[in-house]
Amino acid sequence: MFQRFIGDRGFYRRVLGVAVPIMIQNGITNFVSLLDNIMVGQVGTIPMSGVSIVNGLLVVFNLCIFGATSGAGIFTAQFHGSGDTQGVRNTFRFKILICLIISFLGCVLFLQGGKGLIGLYLTGEGDAASAAGALMYGRQYLLVMLWGFLPFALTNAYSSTLRETGETLLPMLGGITAVLVNLGLNYVLIFGHFGAPALGVEGAAIATVISRYVELAIVAGWTHRHKLRNPFIVGAYRSLAIPGRLLKSITFKGMPLLVNEFLWSSGMAFLNQCYSTCGLDVVPAMNISSTLSNLSSVVFLSMGNAVGIIMGQMLGASLPEWEVRDSNRKLIAVSVTSGVLFGCIMAVFSSLFPQIYNTTPEVRRLATILICVTALLMPVNAYINATYFTLRSGGQTMVTFLFDSCFVWVCSVPLAFCLSRFTNLPIIPLYAICQSADLLKCVIGTWMLRRGKWIQNLTV
Repeated sequence: MFQRFIGDRGFYRRVLGVAVPIMIQNGITNFVSLLDNIMVGQVGTIPMSGVSIVNGLLVVFNLCIFGATSGAGIFTAQFHGSGDTQGVRNTFRFKILICLIISFLGCVLFLQGGKGLIGLYLTGEGDAASAAGALMYGRQYLLVMLWGFLPFALTNAYSSTLRETGETLLPMLGGITAVLVNLGLNYVLIFGHFGAPALGVEGAAIATVISRYVELAIVAGWTHRHKLRNPFIVGAYRSLAIPGRLLKSITFKGMPLLVNEFLWSSGMAFLNQCYSTCGLDVVPAMNISSTLSNLSSVVFLSMGNAVGIIMGQMLGASLPEWEVRDSNRKLIAVSVTSGVLFGCIMAVFSSLFPQIYNTTPEVRRLATILICVTALLMPVNAYINATYFTLRSGGQTMVTFLFDSCFVWVCSVPLAFCLSRFTNLPIIPLYAICQSADLLKCVIGTWMLRRGKWIQNLTV
């Protein structure tokens, strides 16, 4: 029976060829984010709270960019699988245009409403002076981070297209270089080494923004210098016109992904706001927990990307349904196994990791328990993630919209809102109950996979 979930060497060689570069890039990015987080945490609990709130809000922007590029990327992978370079070029143009639009709207939103959004997370029980300090640090950090919106968006447009056309190494190298630049500048600018002023949270933001411009220069520069390996870039800016039929297809098939990512990420932000009502200590504790969780989740999240790319290429090549299903089953098995493994590792370090931070014993205690809850549910999240990317690879974006963001707003958000407002549940049971609601998504995802409507070629 277990043989159905195990592939041969050729299968794993292909999977690792796609997934490992993404894992390395995401792993290094998250590891440096961890170090970045620790560095800010050394400044104190209050600055860490302000920065963590802003980063939670910026996730909404980041995932909107990801959703927009991924929506078009469904077509990019299938156009590449069918050998249609012009189709790849048109999807790249779409990515550039939508990224410019989202970057502009994001800047306007955070400039106008940033203070109010940060303040929503500072309503729990605690010292008023601490809340005011977290708001001040959060605003300082946000105003600098806005300068990094455009390079982040454009880098995603280039990198996603390169990955979907089989070039996974260069985006990885660009990401590695950027995070190393970020790490080095963090050390200099946060603490004031080598004669630089000690800028604290502003220094962390400046380092991040500079690193994003470095990554854009590397990824875009390489793409334009190697036109033979990236034929889609030839004439890509000669005209930004996109065929009406394709534009309509991307809009109807791909844009639900953008809406989905926006609703999902804003739902996560709302959940965190509900958790924050349990007290000001919850904000830094959640920050510590999520930092370790993000690092531990790298493998199964990267596997999700690999699932989407490999399934998209197989569907674009019109391979038999039995072969597509067989590969998908084995890909999901790899993802879930990684979730089990790294969930165990995360649990082992649950009590040690919070000790790194310059914070209070109560924050460390809360962080430890939150880490254990997250570790327990990691295999569940791995399965959900692989299922999501599978459905998306076949253009089932409306289904994934219902499966993902609608579930958050119909189930998770009302549950968290009611429990946080109308009960006296402390943070640990509140968090555990709300996160466990995702078990229902496993049942829904399995049913959707078996129906098989995601098995379709969008390029014919």
